[in-house]
Amino acid sequence: MDDLTKIRNFCIIAHVDHGKTTLSDRLLETTQTVEQRQMKEQLLDSMDLERERGITIKSHPVSMSYRHPEKGEYLFNLIDTPGHVDFAYEVSRSLAACEGAILLIDASQGVEAQTVANTVLAHEQGLEIIPVFNKVDLPSSNLPLVQRQLEDILAVPANEAICASGKTGEGTEEILDAIVQRLPTPRLHDYEGTRILIFDSVYDAFRGVICYVRVFSGTVRKGDTVLSMSDGRKTTIKDLGRFSPKMVSEDELTPGRVGYMVTDIRDVADIKIGDTLTHPEKPAAEMLPGYKEVRPMVFSGIYPLDSSDYEKLKASVGKLRLNDAAFTYQAENSVALGFGFRCGFLGLLHMEIIQERIRREYGLDILSTYPSVVYRVFKTGGEMVEVDNPVLLPDPSEIEEIHEPYINATIHVPNDSIGDILALVTEKRGNCTHTEMIDDTRIMLSCELPLNEILVDFYDRLKSITHGYGSMDYEIADYQPGRLVKMEILVNSDPVDAFASIVDRDKAEGRGRALCKKLKDILPRQLFKIALQAAVGGKVVARETIGALRKDVTAKCYGGDITRKKKLLEKQKEGKKRMKQIGKVSIPQDAFIEILKGSSGG
Repeated sequence: MDDLTKIRNFCIIAHVDHGKTTLSDRLLETTQTVEQRQMKEQLLDSMDLERERGITIKSHPVSMSYRHPEKGEYLFNLIDTPGHVDFAYEVSRSLAACEGAILLIDASQGVEAQTVANTVLAHEQGLEIIPVFNKVDLPSSNLPLVQRQLEDILAVPANEAICASGKTGEGTEEILDAIVQRLPTPRLHDYEGTRILIFDSVYDAFRGVICYVRVFSGTVRKGDTVLSMSDGRKTTIKDLGRFSPKMVSEDELTPGRVGYMVTDIRDVADIKIGDTLTHPEKPAAEMLPGYKEVRPMVFSGIYPLDSSDYEKLKASVGKLRLNDAAFTYQAENSVALGFGFRCGFLGLLHMEIIQERIRREYGLDILSTYPSVVYRVFKTGGEMVEVDNPVLLPDPSEIEEIHEPYINATIHVPNDSIGDILALVTEKRGNCTHTEMIDDTRIMLSCELPLNEILVDFYDRLKSITHGYGSMDYEIADYQPGRLVKMEILVNSDPVDAFASIVDRDKAEGRGRALCKKLKDILPRQLFKIALQAAVGGKVVARETIGALRKDVTAKCYGGDITRKKKLLEKQKEGKKRMKQIGKVSIPQDAFIEILKGSSGG
């Protein structure tokens, strides 16, 4: 279809679990894009993990033909986006490929943290928004309240909203009609030269890298050579086409179209999401707006439980990297855990998903170390180094100061849990900058928090304090100086790399004491006393002692003088003293697993 006035590109944005993928199913059904016999729940979520958790991890585009009762045939390109904060960059790229967005709000839950964040992203991209209240068939839906929230928080007129239900199909026709009537035709199509946006890419074992693209201006055909504008790399297009929702090959993609391109590039790392492609003979003068390098924010070590699985783990992280350019890894080894990989993730959910995929798709038992963030360490000589592993932190005498990344968090909570949430934010070294009433029952807090503090149990505790009604969204802010120190755990005076962490000076003692206590319960006793110490810069801040096992050396003394027993006990004491000096404590693998499992859970 070459008539630009008959093309509409849109996406669906919403908070996690507000029904995006179910609504997509209804649109596919109504436009008869998928035959009824092939239809299944959550059709666009292809990964088992997505279907099981009810979340979208990868964005899935699909082209639909829709016949409007009065205006004839239209081509709709829907880009289903992830809703979770970790995949915000993927959302922003998907939005850049559209002209409009369906803003989906759960009529029983109202406006949540990510609803606000995604609406702001859509406004920044200048998209036309169609508000839709989903799940209106539920007895718990509260339309007057949600309409008021839509106007007060998001400044979107409530009379524009469509009431719908992804489950029953109610309102689907009204949504399709609104897409035709309200959304604009493709923009930037009259630009001189070819400009194609890459908004996602996947790796196929047989075809190499497949780019998901939106053509803004110019036409691209099979066999054409295209130029990547971010790094000047040239590549040949082997195949291209549309999604419906499976890939359907075509001869060319014209302006306004969304589709896929198979290139001769073999590594996803060479394709940059948000990049602009153009023709090398007549290149475009400027890239499409909004391209930025996506960088991992959270780092964690991943090790195989069985050291013989190292090669298998190496192959599996390599394959995952092919499909997910935001995931990074490099080999590292630790005295305690053997060979493994230091991996970088966009955030906590991203980390959890990758680890789960390694376990599930490749059948590997893995252990992950305590997650950490990237610190900027300013040395006394004026040099700045970035550190993502506590083991690599320079000597304290060389450090001028350490800066850590902060986040700006938006937290939505019920009124009655505000006190507990403020206490949680304070405990995590954060501060609340702004509070705003959403309605009679909910409050929106704006907070600044160190990223390191929310890594482990913040989200779980937020959910438990608010009985599941709290929600949170965050964006990365600047680095700020912190009172940070490296805390080491010494077992019998030997530091153990796997337990090292970077902590706030004031929290070191409490954290050290908790770790030592835990180790005392887990480590097996030896024939001599073992000192467990938490040390900061050589100063011990917490200590526990594991008592010695006692062999009954006096068992063979029958009767006789007491001095015989004393002599044997003295001899034993000497032996223990000598053993303590030369004795090595080998920490069993399951002790590490126990500690690291415990610490990653809280």
